[in-house]
Amino acid sequence: MKASSILGMLAAAMAGMASAAEPAPIAIAVHGGAGTISRELMTPQREQAFRTKLEEAIRAGHGVLTAGGTSLEAVTRAIRILEDSPLFNAGKGAVFNAAGQNELDASIMDGASLDAGAVAAVHRVRNPIDLALRVMTHSKHVMLIGEGAEQFAREQGFELVDPGYFHTEDRWQELQAAKARELTRHRDPEKWLSTVGAVALDRAGNLAAGTSTGGLTNKRWGRVGDSPIIGAGTYANNDSCAVSATGTGEFFIRHVVAHSICVRVAGGEDVASAANAMVNEVLAAAGGDGGVIAMDGKGNIAMPHNTPGMHRASIDRNEVLFVGIYRDEP
Repeated sequence: MKASSILGMLAAAMAGMASAAEPAPIAIAVHGGAGTISRELMTPQREQAFRTKLEEAIRAGHGVLTAGGTSLEAVTRAIRILEDSPLFNAGKGAVFNAAGQNELDASIMDGASLDAGAVAAVHRVRNPIDLALRVMTHSKHVMLIGEGAEQFAREQGFELVDPGYFHTEDRWQELQAAKARELTRHRDPEKWLSTVGAVALDRAGNLAAGTSTGGLTNKRWGRVGDSPIIGAGTYANNDSCAVSATGTGEFFIRHVVAHSICVRVAGGEDVASAANAMVNEVLAAAGGDGGVIAMDGKGNIAMPHNTPGMHRASIDRNEVLFVGIYRDEP
């Protein structure tokens, strides 16, 4: 065998070994809601509180991925932190409906198997994202609602909390203000659609997405938005992308936003273009407000929104951390 051939074979083998040694990419993104979020309406202390909690959530989820955990585990971990914070409209910080109750919705989806789980209109589940995951893994169903969902939670060993756990004075005052505007027919000047969510890519190349919310302040009791609806507020498919949405859910449902973004990616669009088209063209033209976080199978991240701001954070495939609130932050 010629020396040049031997050298060529050695070079190829070494290149293969180097390639094999490179770890598969991991990435994660979270959101804490979109809306009329501006610097003028935010105190420095409150802004820092949001940034700190978003960073805590994104680092916790990324830590799961770094340790070899799954995208489902990372999504659940990050969302649980946001659900436990009174800053966000999910879990502890959930808004009140028109009847003065907290009604919670959540969903999660596995991009590898297309398995999904969701819960809606629950009142006593501290972390709805955990129950959505349990619906996916321990039942033959995709969605459970209300009393049926809470009974399932009991059967699965969940400790249900008193509904008073979700009562925060800020949210209660938001309800009173909303009712006052309703009586005088004044428009809400500070509309905040503060659903939380996460998307992630793990070392195995699997995508996952999850979303959790308390819905809209002063919503009619029993109203369900897009967050627990697979294809509208949450979707994940390894062949395309993972998406979690935040906004006025009726528009996201009508336009099947999360799934539509993934269909575009599957058809050849890059994830940034697909997400931007749905949010800033299709939704905007229909009068829908909000945003999404989206990620493809290579770890590319897009976080478009058509509102003045969106609480968001990411750690990309190059381990670069980003935390943003306002529209002018890249």
